[in-house]
Amino acid sequence: MTRRLQFKVDLIHGPIFQSLLFFAIPLFFSNVFQQLYNTVDTMIVGHALGDLSLAAIGSCAAIYDLLIGFALGIGNGLAIVTARSYGADDTELLKKSVAASIVIGLLTSLVLTVGAEVILMPLLKMLDTPPEIIAEAFSYISVITRFTLVMFAYNLCAGLLRAIGNSFMPLVFLVLSSCLNIGLDLFFITQLHMGVGGAAVATVIAQGISVVLCLIYILKKAPVLIPQRRHFKIERGIYAEMLGQGLSMGFMGSIVAAGSVVLQYGINNLGTLVIAGHTAARKLFMFFNMPFSAMAMAISTFVSQNRGADQRTRILKAMRCAVLYDIAMAAGVTVILLLFAPALVQLISGSQEAVVLNNGALYLRVVGPFYAVLGVLLETRYALQGLGAKMIPLVSSVIELLGKIVFAFVFIPRFQYLAVIFCEPVIWCLMTAQLIYAYATHPYIRGKKGKAELSV
Repeated sequence: MTRRLQFKVDLIHGPIFQSLLFFAIPLFFSNVFQQLYNTVDTMIVGHALGDLSLAAIGSCAAIYDLLIGFALGIGNGLAIVTARSYGADDTELLKKSVAASIVIGLLTSLVLTVGAEVILMPLLKMLDTPPEIIAEAFSYISVITRFTLVMFAYNLCAGLLRAIGNSFMPLVFLVLSSCLNIGLDLFFITQLHMGVGGAAVATVIAQGISVVLCLIYILKKAPVLIPQRRHFKIERGIYAEMLGQGLSMGFMGSIVAAGSVVLQYGINNLGTLVIAGHTAARKLFMFFNMPFSAMAMAISTFVSQNRGADQRTRILKAMRCAVLYDIAMAAGVTVILLLFAPALVQLISGSQEAVVLNNGALYLRVVGPFYAVLGVLLETRYALQGLGAKMIPLVSSVIELLGKIVFAFVFIPRFQYLAVIFCEPVIWCLMTAQLIYAYATHPYIRGKKGKAELSV
């Protein structure tokens, strides 16, 4: 297999932490600009349209995650199989995995788009979305879900490039489309007066351009990812492996998102100002989570490639480096949030309401130290997926779902927003304990299993 690919990081032979860091840095900035799609929407909506419109976007955020989480999870799972094939230096299997990814992705996106048309409004009503914002919430989320294919296509293209060690070019394409997204947001909302629906249209157009740019680059610079007609032949073994890996991550993503939907039910009963404050705080939470999620994504590709190349010792060393990285980053984030949380919430929300600012700031200050736990959780989960584990990460998602159900129906009615704040940190601790045990006892990590079986 030729490995002369521009901007590629050698994860199999290079220095471990340096390779992880160089691979993770573009992922971090990719996450930043991905989050800009949503954060800019939030800022412009909050400043231009007010607290009710901001609450409208926040009230349907969990539904958005639920509907696309399954498709994005499948995309990530499929890319893991490609990375493992790349690590094993098996070009034929790699191209077959790309072909299977395309077929599975198209079918999944179609099913999710059709399903969303049926369940969106009933789901908003089931979540007790306040009557004064339900129409705006639907106008936003319905546009997004009708173009699930666009979002899946970008994440699949970017995931395939990362699978072969190139995390830089997806960042370049995302930066360009993010700048376009900001301009379109301002134009559609402030000039055409399209309301929150305009923010959704801007997001879809910008992500569509990311897809086009990714495809052009793959065609010109990454021919190893271009399957031929024969690679689309359905083979039972490889499709079983791809579906198993993809569906496990897809169900994991949808279960996590379902937990967020349940939690949103509890939040929606606390009033529009609380919803607005939580929406702004969650945007900031996602931003500060990016260094941790970037390292977790780097670990996923690193473990997948080194599992394919049978480099167990490198995997063990990489995980130790990642944990130290989490502790250092969490300390820095905690200090920033302790000092600047109220100002950051005001910046995002544009609100002067004490309820919005105080609740959002308290959420961030409590969650800050737990970023270390969340980082270990994400990296352990992704490492297990890179090793080929399918059910164990799914179990952790079930723990999260059950925990959020308990908080939504037991603790939030009693302790109000304080229960929302402590919900996820408590659940993260339980999930992390389960995942660390599963990782430590995995046969390959214990040295009881040989080279990965990639011939499926």
